[in-house]
Amino acid sequence: MTLDYAGALERARSLAAAGRRVLGLAGMPGSGKSHLAQRLVADLDGRAVCVPLDGFHLANSELERRGRRQRKGAPDTFDSAGYCQLLRRLRRQRPDELITAPAFDRGREETMADAISVVAEVPLILTEGNYLLLPGHGFGQVLQLLDESWYVECPESERVRRLISRHRAYGKTAAESPGMGTGQRPRQRRTGRRPPTESTLHCPRLTARQQRRSSHDRGTDQRSAALLCLPGGASFLVRKESLRVP
Repeated sequence: MTLDYAGALERARSLAAAGRRVLGLAGMPGSGKSHLAQRLVADLDGRAVCVPLDGFHLANSELERRGRRQRKGAPDTFDSAGYCQLLRRLRRQRPDELITAPAFDRGREETMADAISVVAEVPLILTEGNYLLLPGHGFGQVLQLLDESWYVECPESERVRRLISRHRAYGKTAAESPGMGTGQRPRQRRTGRRPPTESTLHCPRLTARQQRRSSHDRGTDQRSAALLCLPGGASFLVRKESLRVP
């Protein structure tokens, strides 16, 4: 089943109407996660706020100390424990509690502490990032902290074009981002793909045989997922039921 943006917005509204809920948007870099999150927050008119994973990049000084500065953006260059702790706090936020979250400044390539404020009256928390469905590097707990997750996808050529454009806007070249302009996929971006244990729940491009096999193996009805197509070639697979792990 294919939904337009109005259908996705309606789904988000239904989550917001149920009280505090956390909706995760996962996907590869440049797939459109941030754009979708921003659009939903704007259209939900005060009933949603976005807390991105990018705010949990480790500081450049710490990456230098670890010898990982050139791999910034890889799973182990994030504070995954801090991110999971924030999601737990947001799930149980007290009525009188103000929670702040960090954001990421792409121009400086550094995080900004307390840049996002979340009040208890806001019912829907959106969170987006490359590794929300990754089972390793401390991200394995994230799925348990989401009420629903959507996987964001777009054609590879368009995704790479967006990444090149983004890097140029911040003074970088394709040569500074290995494989960005060649169609090759650096290890960091491959790792950002959906992990095998969850990908069958979120992949709109499975063959009919693969869908039947995955439904049998996982006990999952693939019809419970809907592919959302937006202008610009982006597609979003929307789970219509909670993905929380018991």
